[in-house]
Amino acid sequence: MTPVLLAQAPAPISAPAIDYAAIAPVLIVLGGACVAVLVEAFLPRHQRWPVQVALSLVVLAAAGITLGVYAGGSPTGLTTLGDALAVDQPTLFLWGTLLILGLGSILLLADRSVEPGGAFIASSVARAAVAGGGTGTSGSAGVGGAADDDRDYGEPGTAPTMQTEVFPFALFALGGMMTFVAANDLLTMFIGLEVLSLPLYLMCGLARRRRLLSQEAAVKYFLLGAFASAFFLYGLALLYGYAGSVRLTAIAQAAAGTDRSDTLLFGGLALLVVGLLFKGSVGPFHTWTPDVYQGAPTPVTAFMAACTKVAAFGAITRVFFVAFGDTRWEWRGVLWAVAIVSMVIGAVLGLTQTDVKRMIAYSSIAHAGFLLLGAMSITEQGVSGTLFYLLAYGFTTLAVFGVISLVRDADGEATHLSQWAGLAKRSPLLAGVMSFLLLALAGIPLTSGFTAKFAVFSAALQDGMAPLVVIALVASAVAAFFYLRVIVLMYFNEPAPDGPTVTVPGAFTTAAITLGVIVTLLLGIVPSLALGMASGGPFVG
Repeated sequence: MTPVLLAQAPAPISAPAIDYAAIAPVLIVLGGACVAVLVEAFLPRHQRWPVQVALSLVVLAAAGITLGVYAGGSPTGLTTLGDALAVDQPTLFLWGTLLILGLGSILLLADRSVEPGGAFIASSVARAAVAGGGTGTSGSAGVGGAADDDRDYGEPGTAPTMQTEVFPFALFALGGMMTFVAANDLLTMFIGLEVLSLPLYLMCGLARRRRLLSQEAAVKYFLLGAFASAFFLYGLALLYGYAGSVRLTAIAQAAAGTDRSDTLLFGGLALLVVGLLFKGSVGPFHTWTPDVYQGAPTPVTAFMAACTKVAAFGAITRVFFVAFGDTRWEWRGVLWAVAIVSMVIGAVLGLTQTDVKRMIAYSSIAHAGFLLLGAMSITEQGVSGTLFYLLAYGFTTLAVFGVISLVRDADGEATHLSQWAGLAKRSPLLAGVMSFLLLALAGIPLTSGFTAKFAVFSAALQDGMAPLVVIALVASAVAAFFYLRVIVLMYFNEPAPDGPTVTVPGAFTTAAITLGVIVTLLLGIVPSLALGMASGGPFVG
């Protein structure tokens, strides 16, 4: 008899379990971004600014409250959305850091008192109109009084209004960052990377003044960012070929217990790390950073410098700790070299800069090298030190760029170092605030920078990286010189008669700078609370 083959019924497909309470902050931010897009589409232009500002602040407050309520319940680490997201103590700490930094960034973006009409334009190509029949060109780079820089592009003689497209961009970028740091598999991490990057590419090119410089910065950031994303995606493909999965824990299991060739593993890791280090401004993958920091509108630069650094190193630390912790002896030597290159580039080239924004850009490259010490320390102390460093650096940098936006001349922001000479005689308060923030970046005691460096360097020492810590200390001493140079310029040089003036900040900019200064001071004097929160537990996968 011929056997009868019975068709086997397919296995039922069940939807993955979703812990909505755990991922509520991300859902609120992304949902608020979608609502902000609808506001742009349907509200008249003159009504958008108050609605967008209120909506953004409410969304961030709601996400923060939800996060606080969830974290207050002492949750255990878990994975959700089909194990695509991991919500553990480092994730909660990074989400809280991003939300508070996002709040400060939104305040800087929303300010209309420092730059009349706001710092943004609606598009990179716009028809200029001057009351009285004059004309302008879209690349006039801040000629005083030109409608190209100061007016909303409508009827001649109309008062400038705030371009509000940046608010949904900022919320989408923030939602992408929160997804990025919580991603438990490389595909989700790639999606988060693109969601956070694409709005930033657009925001960099929307400066009202020095428009050609802004557009050039956006193009450079986009092209180099596209290359970095391609490296990340190619590395993801190689790791999938090696492990048969893109999940971080599956990659770790394959690396720990397989007899396969390690070519795919370490080739994929190398390409993956290139994409991650680009986003973190780590040398030698830093080439976009000085030009983009200088060319982008200063509120956008503040947002990038603070929040993107947190997102990038949060993801880097998770990848190293969860997926590649057992193979660290094979790849750590290469990252030693990368960290040294980043610290040397940031410290040495920062000495040669004559523009304040470019100087802070090279400072961020040096700090990325310091952060890499903590990320390479595959220990709980290394994780907690890195998280605390990200918190401290983010608030200090946010306040620094808020201060930079207030020093202005007829052409806009006065960022050349020579224009900061004698600033203490024009505004003692602003010079004092800037000096305190620069000392924090230098790592002087009683500031958050000192505590953060101490935490990271201690973790690196305990993990056997004493030579690298010595190099980091030397780089910190070299970098301190260009911070002190600005302080000397402000206090011990005479101001030029036609030098820049200090704009009186509005409530939003004042609040953002005050927030950054207070957190920088508190983290330097009483860091124990933040250090305890950063030490809440390891990553889960």
